[in-house]
Amino acid sequence: MLLQRNKLGSVRPPKRCRSDMDNTSTSDIVIINGNSHPDLANMVAERMGLKNGGCSVFHKSNRETIVEISDSVRGKDIYIIQTGTKDANNNIMELLIMAYACKTSSARSIVGVIPYLPYSKQCKMRKRGCIVSKLLAKMMCTSGLTHIITMDLHQKEIQGFFDIPVDNLRASPFLLQYIQESIPDYRNSVIVARNPGVAKKANSYAERLRLGLAVIHGEQKEAESDEVDGRYSPPPTSAYSNLLGNSVEMCLPATPSSSRTRTTSVSVGVPEHPIKVKPPLTIVGDVNGRIAIMVDDLIDDVQAFVAAAEMLKDNGACKIYVLATHGLLSSDAPRLLDESPIDEIVVTNTIPHEIQKLQCHKIKTIDISILIAEAIRRIHNKESMSYLFRNVTLED
Repeated sequence: MLLQRNKLGSVRPPKRCRSDMDNTSTSDIVIINGNSHPDLANMVAERMGLKNGGCSVFHKSNRETIVEISDSVRGKDIYIIQTGTKDANNNIMELLIMAYACKTSSARSIVGVIPYLPYSKQCKMRKRGCIVSKLLAKMMCTSGLTHIITMDLHQKEIQGFFDIPVDNLRASPFLLQYIQESIPDYRNSVIVARNPGVAKKANSYAERLRLGLAVIHGEQKEAESDEVDGRYSPPPTSAYSNLLGNSVEMCLPATPSSSRTRTTSVSVGVPEHPIKVKPPLTIVGDVNGRIAIMVDDLIDDVQAFVAAAEMLKDNGACKIYVLATHGLLSSDAPRLLDESPIDEIVVTNTIPHEIQKLQCHKIKTIDISILIAEAIRRIHNKESMSYLFRNVTLED
């Protein structure tokens, strides 16, 4: 290779052609995957013009997980594509062991591509339990992951549990495009939030599509926010309350009588919260003669969706669609959806659901591999990720 000198006599490196630059930019990328969603990993690798790295993940007879990486990962950027499925515990262990194997093999960086983060719904303290999402984040950081790419977290605040960067991608552009291109006469639609907790997301869809909004208030079963929190001890007995009140009064300094009159006390001990009484299902908004489109981030237990769809049908909705990012569809969800008045269920391929599609012909899939491939390319080339989050608001 000939070196050229400029007018000042310094050595100037030769110009490289475009193909050399492309080869250099992708030669140190290795994409590997576990057993959760190999089809998605292959699609991402194909879109990037790469071959899937040689990584074997299998289980011994005692159900221990074994990871064998056949290709060298020393000094390379590793992208582990592993999503959450119904077998969440095995998915997590496979991810942790793969990340630790790459760490001990001197990989330069290890990025976990987790389209659906398991245990993301357990992000709040309930009873005498724990915040499992926080525990999972600590385990991932300890295993050697240096970056996380995920999609539509159940709560955006989960990103704060991690000590490493987290990119929370959005699938809403794909779902919005599906509404505009695949739902006939979508201008006659109304976006429906099946409970007040999804109202912000539904409002974001309604504003972007310039459609009306309806909210279903009241539920047949308890919501997450209505679960009884058993951490509180039972209220003290009346005798103990009197003793406690007398001891407090003895400890209080003497105050003028005018101050005492402004202080209200209770004589029954510690007051308890009144019991919540959920009203029956009611719709706030007009759906008569219109297409109802319910939006959410996850479809798992579909009984709430079916109950909402039946009410929408009773109130005159002509067609009912359900759109969500993650289609976990556990238990007998396909059968319930097939027998429900829902006309179409649209989910992305963040979670494999081919078996469920065979059981229910109403399920449609949107491919989001191009978004993951673009995120990987931008992170590897140290480009800004803001392009993928353009026009994103706090409601999304």
